[in-house]
Amino acid sequence: MADTLQQLSQLLADEFEIEPDTITLDAHLFEDLDIDSIDAIDMLSRLRELTGKELPADELKSVRTVGDVVALVEAH
Repeated sequence: MADTLQQLSQLLADEFEIEPDTITLDAHLFEDLDIDSIDAIDMLSRLRELTGKELPADELKSVRTVGDVVALVEAH
């Protein structure tokens, strides 16, 4: 889980210019980190590349927090 959080944090910081200090498991993607739906699709694509895991786009609809994204990646 720590590795996934690290990868996601690095991705959000690099690709979306989000301050690393704001990226916590409880941080809301849309409200706290300003990730919109287009950014979420881009994030999913990059996570697929980084992890080599197939992450269904339809499951992304239920994701609200950084912790949810980590759990989604860990589940696949």
